[in-house]
Amino acid sequence: MIAIARFQAAAYIRSLRVLHPLILVVLVVALVLAQGPSGPEADALAVGTFGDVAAFMFPVWAWAARALLDTQPDEQRALTASAARHRWAPVWAGLLAAYGMNLCLGIVTLVIPLVQAVSSGSPGPAVTAGLALNALVAAAGTLLGAWTSRAVLPSPGVALLALLGGASALVLFGLGPLSPVSVPMINWLRAVHDGPDAFVADFPGIALHLVLWTALVGAAYVATDRFRS
Repeated sequence: MIAIARFQAAAYIRSLRVLHPLILVVLVVALVLAQGPSGPEADALAVGTFGDVAAFMFPVWAWAARALLDTQPDEQRALTASAARHRWAPVWAGLLAAYGMNLCLGIVTLVIPLVQAVSSGSPGPAVTAGLALNALVAAAGTLLGAWTSRAVLPSPGVALLALLGGASALVLFGLGPLSPVSVPMINWLRAVHDGPDAFVADFPGIALHLVLWTALVGAAYVATDRFRS
């Protein structure tokens, strides 16, 4: 599985598809995040940046995951599935490669916010929670991107609309009674901007929500037969 994941990640990089989200991330870092918070509440504002980054990167991570999973041609995917020792290996390898690539994009995005948070004296537990939040949201974004990959939606146009619509729907669901079936974006944005102490207090519930959502959506993705064909 590790070998297949490395193969898919290398193919994604060699195809230069990685440049699309990377350029967007670099532009956001240079134009927005490089201008760090200042003033007497700089430490709280720096913690809030972690939540803002997670909200911005959620659709970007989904987009990057979809692109990575679509890099491999259908014929090559069939050969990989035939050569794999276990029928689940190609599915898990694709998810692992996509999540690993998304973590790399997250590191690029979070380097400056992390330096700003440390330099402004933000509480350590809040900074740790902010980093963990982004790692969890990256996993959720990876699953959203996987569900819009070519293995599920062969039409590129339909897949792109599904990705954008799915990301928008998950945000809107979080505003109403369907919030339990959505990613808790509204909750984490509210928590991080209520202050470091409120964020740390609310983070366990937010993390549990993200873990359960990712586990259920991921289990449904892996269990779908056509992904192993």
